[in-house]
Amino acid sequence: MTARKPTLFDLRSGGIDALHLSPRTDDLAALLQALQQRLDGAPDFLSGESLVIDLRRMPEGRGLDVDALAGWLREHGLHALGVVADALPPAARLPLLHSQDRRGDATPQPAAAGEPAPAGGAPTPAAGAAAPATVVIERPLRSGQRVYSAGDLIVLDVVSHGAEIIAAGNIHVYAALRGRALAGAHGDTSARIFCSCLEPELVAVAGVYRTAETPLPPEVAGQAAQIRLDGDSLRIEALRKR
Repeated sequence: MTARKPTLFDLRSGGIDALHLSPRTDDLAALLQALQQRLDGAPDFLSGESLVIDLRRMPEGRGLDVDALAGWLREHGLHALGVVADALPPAARLPLLHSQDRRGDATPQPAAAGEPAPAGGAPTPAAGAAAPATVVIERPLRSGQRVYSAGDLIVLDVVSHGAEIIAAGNIHVYAALRGRALAGAHGDTSARIFCSCLEPELVAVAGVYRTAETPLPPEVAGQAAQIRLDGDSLRIEALRKR
């Protein structure tokens, strides 16, 4: 009987877990300045990240030098994997990628403090599409660990300093939140973060963020709290005990 040769590779469909950088201006200098301010405010927030440059929110008829942007990202320890767009800009060297999310159909959400916030609402799921499953983590998350959920994310143990949790929907932490938590990662401005003990390095909802460099008010520091968007700002509120 002839032995079967072992399979040395597989070909299958899949998705890339990467943050989308969605420029809203073709002014490269202004864009790089805003990015530098974001990195200065949270130096470890994006360290070593892989990013996709998503041009679907650019003003109609405007172009952007994506290769120059990718070069700047590379100089700052970030990696541009490719471009999501209807078509690649002329002479661009980055590959054109396909994205399965519907962010290109959505109206942009509020920006971080100091950036203009366009009008509009949050994206809505495609008709008939199944809601993404909730991810439940029952173990502590240590420094350097990262968890992503395409829906809601529930963590039943501590999120340590240096750990990162990201969800397209809401985040619930039934323990101390000491690392980084990013809810509404695909632009859902209605997403919220809930935790039993708020001590974070960074929290963000739909791209609007707050770092530990800005001290928390005493009524929420180390307390059970929720974080949500209120206009263009993060609102942090204590969870009242009933």
